Amino acid sequence: MKSSQIRSFAAGVLIANSAPHLATAVTGRRHFTPLAGHGSGPAVNAAWAGLNLAAGALLLWPTRRSGGSRWGGDLTAFETGCVAMAAWMAGSERWFPMNSDRSPRGVESS
Repeated sequence: MKSSQIRSFAAGVLIANSAPHLATAVTGRRHFTPLAGHGSGPAVNAAWAGLNLAAGALLLWPTRRSGGSRWGGDLTAFETGCVAMAAWMAGSERWFPMNSDRSPRGVESS
């Protein structure tokens, strides 16, 4: 795997990770971030989403100069990173909920 594909994969992971934090910021909810833990409110989530987007964009920037006008393998690597992160987020939230009121067994708490 070429270094540009590794960067593209990592960019996909970061950009996919920004989506739930951006949604959290827009909806005014709380969602775990490394910046403030479980108490991360909308502003912290907006900042974390921005950091993830910026880091993902910076990782993609060098690929602009290489490879011409088409993506090639870099697009596949980017998309794989997005899918891998989305699957991880969905699976981990289903079986080890950190961002909801559900218990680990998926039962609503009172």
